[in-house]
Amino acid sequence: MAQLWGGGRLASVDGIRFVVPVRTIHARPNPKYFGRKRGITWLNMLNDQSAGLSAKVVSGTPRDSLNFIDVVQLQQGGTRPDDIITDTGSYSDIVFGLVHLIGKRYRPQLANLPDQRLWRFDPGADYGPLNQAARGRIDSDKIAAHWEDMCRVAVSINECEVSAHDVTRMISRDGNPTPLGQAIAHYGRIFKTLHILRLADDEPYRREGKVQANLVEGRHDLGRRIYHGKKGEMTRTYYEGMEDQLSALGLVLNCTVLWNTFYTNRALEQLRAQGYPVLDADAQRLSAFIRSHIGIDGHYAFHLPDLGGTHRRLRDPDAARDDK
Repeated sequence: MAQLWGGGRLASVDGIRFVVPVRTIHARPNPKYFGRKRGITWLNMLNDQSAGLSAKVVSGTPRDSLNFIDVVQLQQGGTRPDDIITDTGSYSDIVFGLVHLIGKRYRPQLANLPDQRLWRFDPGADYGPLNQAARGRIDSDKIAAHWEDMCRVAVSINECEVSAHDVTRMISRDGNPTPLGQAIAHYGRIFKTLHILRLADDEPYRREGKVQANLVEGRHDLGRRIYHGKKGEMTRTYYEGMEDQLSALGLVLNCTVLWNTFYTNRALEQLRAQGYPVLDADAQRLSAFIRSHIGIDGHYAFHLPDLGGTHRRLRDPDAARDDK
């Protein structure tokens, strides 16, 4: 079932907001999301098999571009994704450069695509109808002059010796990049241009990004449902407590995804055994975030039942259902 959804090499990073009604230094104001209160953002990474891979709590609603690389680097196990999809808020030329320096492909959802600028190496080259769009010039001399430092930064981030958040802030200086920041930005514009061209010309490429973005929204919707007892509010005052509580939420979400995936797969196998035509194209549209069968209310118990080495029996769809 999971292989029909994807190979685990594609992932996306996005955040879900939580209001913090108690006094804490780890919450920030944003009237759009928190009203008159303060809040936090839970940035999490999800692969194309609906599995949560890593997460990070950040104060308020900062631009994702400052933190999402750290979320990618926090993954401790499982298949590591090659392609990372984010929304427009995570985009910058410097982030493009940093992500590709650490060996990932960056695929943000870009707003106002027709107005995006393309970049070229040779100002005298003729690109035909793209001449007007490709009006930016990539300075290869700046990249060459700082290449060794760029590689050192990439290794430091990969080895978790330095936070990508701190690197991004130091080399960007609130819109006035350092010479190293300018070199990384010019390097990132190479891949930004290729990404824009693929978005414009490759429909499956565009659709894949949109499907993955919708997948994140489905996980967040399920997360809000499971977290309903606190009404979407985080009542812990210390950062460690926030991380512990949201890590537990991530664990429950992954347990739900695993259960749904496994038993949906068993149901499909049984239908095939009974001669029903189960098409892969139809199975790909099934969701791992279904919840009508899950008891949301009450406490969550993690005691494994003794099933005698077998699986829980599938319900007979023709039998009367007892919802009491």
